[in-house]
Order: sequence, then structure tokens, then C-alpha cells
Amino acid sequence: MTISVTAALFASVSFFVAAIWAGVTDLLTMRIRNSLVLFLLGVYAALAPLTGWTAAEIGMSVAVAAAVLGCSFACFAAGWIGGGDAKLVAVIVLWLGAEHVTSYLLGAALFGGGLTLMLLRFRMMTLPAFCLRVPWITRLHDRRSGVPYGVALAAAAVLVFPDTLWVKALS
Repeated sequence: MTISVTAALFASVSFFVAAIWAGVTDLLTMRIRNSLVLFLLGVYAALAPLTGWTAAEIGMSVAVAAAVLGCSFACFAAGWIGGGDAKLVAVIVLWLGAEHVTSYLLGAALFGGGLTLMLLRFRMMTLPAFCLRVPWITRLHDRRSGVPYGVALAAAAVLVFPDTLWVKALS
């Protein structure tokens, strides 16, 4: 196995595990940890050049991710999304590459819309007694609570990732 294939394999596994972890922890705690975002950033910086990404591809991904970070921080400042979501979407865009940003953001919007509609319906239901003892379920059920959008961001990332340079480097 070559260095580029090994790097792509390690990066792909790291990305999938981190994306799924982000979605699950956001669902359970309504938080996305900075350490997770920094982990993704560090693995990308270390392995993108080893996997065969060109300087131009990395530069374009960094530029697009920076633009997404600026837009997502504006959304955070307006109170529309959480700070963890703002950072997570940018680092995921970095990983997916500039050519996949549109499909990723569209997927995240569709998953997010579906998640929001499901939560609105869930919040209209009466919780069974056993659910009242589960903190993350009662937090999700609370109408004053937000939407764990990290779930949608992670789902879209997992959907788009197989089309990226990371996976192409494995073949």
C-alpha cells in the first residue's frame, strides 16, 4: 500500500468517525466540541498533501471554507445557528473540496429542513413517562430548545464524502 493510499484511508476513516461523532454529540448535548473541529482541521492539514491533493486544490478548498466560515459566523451572530455548527460546516467544506460545496450545502439544508419538521412534530406530542427521565430527549422535546443542526451537517457530509478526492485516492 502506498503512502497516498494509506493517508487517504486513515483520513477517510477519521472523517467518517468524526462526522458521525459530531452528529451524535450534537443530538445528545446540543454542543459540538472545538476539539473535534480542531481534530478535523489537523488531520486535513497533515494528510491532504500526502493523499495527493494539489496546492491549487487545497488552496481553493481553504478559500471556500473561509468564505463559508464567514457566512456561518454571520448566521451565528444573528442567532440562527450555534457556534459549533458554524465551525463544523466550514471544516467539513474544507474536507469535501470546493467542487462539492454546493451539493453538500444543499444536502445539509434538506436534511436540516427534514430534521426541523420532525422535531416540530415531536414537540407537539406528549412524551411517555419513561422519556421524561432521559435528559437529552426532554431537551429535544422542549419547544424553547434549538435544533441540533450538527446532525444534518454530519448526514450531508457522509452522503457527499464518497465522491471526494479522498475516496478516489483509495482506488
